[in-house]
Amino acid sequence: MDTIAAIATPPGQGGVGIVRVSGPQVISIAKAILGHCPQSRMAEYLSFNDETGSVIDKGIALYFKQPNSFTGEDVLELHGHGGQVVLDLLLQQTIKHGARVARAGEFSERAFLNEKIDLAQAEAIADLIAAESEDAARAAIRSLKGEFSSSIHALVEQLVQLRMYVEAALDFPEEEIDFLADKAVAEKLNTINTQVTTVFESAKQGCLLKEGMTVVIAGKPNAGKSSLLNQLAQSETAIVTDIPGTTRDVLREHIQIDGLPLHVIDTAGLRESEDVIEQEGVKRAWKEIEKCDRLLYVIDSQTKEVLPEDIYKQIPETTGLSIVFNKTDLSGEENRVVEKDNNTEIYLSASSGEGIDLLRRHLKQCMGYERHTEGQFIARRRHITALNNASNYLNKASQCLKNNTGELLAEELKLAQNELSSITGEFSNEDLLGRIFADFCIGK
Repeated sequence: MDTIAAIATPPGQGGVGIVRVSGPQVISIAKAILGHCPQSRMAEYLSFNDETGSVIDKGIALYFKQPNSFTGEDVLELHGHGGQVVLDLLLQQTIKHGARVARAGEFSERAFLNEKIDLAQAEAIADLIAAESEDAARAAIRSLKGEFSSSIHALVEQLVQLRMYVEAALDFPEEEIDFLADKAVAEKLNTINTQVTTVFESAKQGCLLKEGMTVVIAGKPNAGKSSLLNQLAQSETAIVTDIPGTTRDVLREHIQIDGLPLHVIDTAGLRESEDVIEQEGVKRAWKEIEKCDRLLYVIDSQTKEVLPEDIYKQIPETTGLSIVFNKTDLSGEENRVVEKDNNTEIYLSASSGEGIDLLRRHLKQCMGYERHTEGQFIARRRHITALNNASNYLNKASQCLKNNTGELLAEELKLAQNELSSITGEFSNEDLLGRIFADFCIGK
């Protein structure tokens, strides 16, 4: 294994900057730059020298002897001043003495490969760094501490025990044990499936905390779409005028509702136009509608219009739809939420802000978001997919048990276990690992 090095602090100027080194040549690099290798876990204030002995910087040096380090290898951290030039000079010195520049996420990858953390914990590190709310940060810490992994490990262990019993009965038919008729097998299978569902529901909440949902605001020109964006964002993000077609391009704003991240997109008014720029704006609006989680179609409540049939037909079936009747301050309509024809109608005034809380509550409800931090952990879409697949395999296993097909039962249990194990990395291919760690920042 070669030695890697990277600047572990963000680019720019700051009070402190850190260069991190990990691998078998850490001690020789420390001696070359510091004059000696510090005692393990004992901070020393030292000069950082180049190959000629000239001082580059002065700061704190920390050495962590393997295996008691983040990566499980010898690790050296040089805490100097946070200037980019100084940090680059320090990094170049580590390279001259045998290190190479680390890939994105390579320190965390080595921690995983050296069994210091599992894959779910490694992902939680990146999620903690990227957390954009207090709830997301707390949930990521729980995953990093291993709460999510412990739940998965417990499920895997139960599956292993059940598989041992089933496969032993298949391997020794002469014992004449009709294990398929054993009620304990069905009960155990049902218990595991119920627990998978419980973890799945918690993971969905964690996934929402991490990724949030994408909401597109669309409608005819001058319906008040930009005013609605400004109310949700609580800032003057979009230009608002009485001139129809003011918004020509896509406007994006990142907001939070009780810790739930929302990616809100304001679009050009949907109408026929001979204006080439406006035509392009409408095309871009439909592209955003096709991939959003929720569409807020805004209608001026003064017009007494309804959602046009031609527009309704173009909305993808997978896209959630809510119809916002705006300008109730002018129409005299009551601010309220109405469930009608499998759609939700929200009456509000984007200008005055009255009824906006109804919309915020609705957005949380339609995504199934509940704000509770107790026991919540961060999760990713791949975790959701794996848990969902595991549940499907367990449902098939239950059917096999009813049909008295033991070999198929054993296979479905094995597939369910593999799905759960892929979450923590016990059963993962190299391509998956490469994609996961490539999303990390350099130096982590």
